[in-house]
Amino acid sequence: MKQTYFITGFPGFLAEGLLAQLFSDHLNKINHVYLLVLPSTISHAKFQLSHFTTKYDLNIQQFTLIEGDITLPDLGLDLETQHISRDVTHVFHLAAIYDLAVPKKLAYKVNVTGTDNVNEWVKTLPQLERYIYFSTAYVAGKREGTIYETDLVHHEAFKNFYEETKYLAELSVESLKNELPITIIRPGIVKGHSVTGKTIKFDGLYFFLNFFDKLKYSPIIPMVGQKSVEGNFVPSDYVIKATSFLAIHDVGINKTYHLTDPSPYQMPEIYTMLLKEYLNRKPLFFISISLTKQLLNYPRVRKWLKVEKEAIDYFTYDARYDTTLAQKDLLLGNIECPNFKDTLPSMIEFYQRYKDDYAKHIKIK
Repeated sequence: MKQTYFITGFPGFLAEGLLAQLFSDHLNKINHVYLLVLPSTISHAKFQLSHFTTKYDLNIQQFTLIEGDITLPDLGLDLETQHISRDVTHVFHLAAIYDLAVPKKLAYKVNVTGTDNVNEWVKTLPQLERYIYFSTAYVAGKREGTIYETDLVHHEAFKNFYEETKYLAELSVESLKNELPITIIRPGIVKGHSVTGKTIKFDGLYFFLNFFDKLKYSPIIPMVGQKSVEGNFVPSDYVIKATSFLAIHDVGINKTYHLTDPSPYQMPEIYTMLLKEYLNRKPLFFISISLTKQLLNYPRVRKWLKVEKEAIDYFTYDARYDTTLAQKDLLLGNIECPNFKDTLPSMIEFYQRYKDDYAKHIKIK
């Protein structure tokens, strides 16, 4: 039977990358793709879709842009588009607010209420074969120690409202596993493509590079913190390939996967490798996490450095994300996470080429 996909989060970077991978892996299975798009982004989405179908030599008639909004009941679909529910076999829910500094009200509206609305809509689909939800490994919040893929419910606090609302949203999706065929994807912190280095925004790991770039003429560049905690940064193409496989293969039904680095480096190692690759230098002394956060409390400082203060929390919690289930099932598709060190040259080259592109930097408040 041919498959019909419904994808939220287009024209985002991961949604577009996932689309390309799905057509590469499952071309002969795909009948049609519906892309849920906010009315305010429809013009941009049309441009992106035209560019996408031309780039990959795909028939644009296989795609339909649907105006809607996950924060509204029935996803804001009008009567003329509600008929699509009869055909959809696979729902990929990627739409979310990913900003670590997101205010609570906005995060709750999009990540929690939005996911609840998607859940309710998915339950009405008569042909549903799989519901794929994009969560995050950081639903673990401030938990430390080994976090297993089967772990979810806990009573620890969270580092920010992004983590908290993604946790609440995943609880909602998890509760449907007894009635729907679900696959939950928990990526680590996603960076650019492992080979090309391409990314659409410089956040997460790129805050380090912003920091180094501002201090490149300084005689001394410090190490931020000394605590040896794991850094979990994974290239976008690994997350996309893994998702494309696990979402369609029967092995992924009613499972949750950590798409994190199975052999992660410690944060001081990552920091040192990045500095060496970017400026061919070494950190000569360290400043504490507490002092760093104090400095970033000043808007002028964090705006100048282009670093979100919330990112510093990821230096402090010693969590290890077990990937046993993901590694086992991804062997069936010959998919492995690249070594972080091997992806650095392309990452740095892409950053150097586009670091002055204002559109690729997130707005620091």
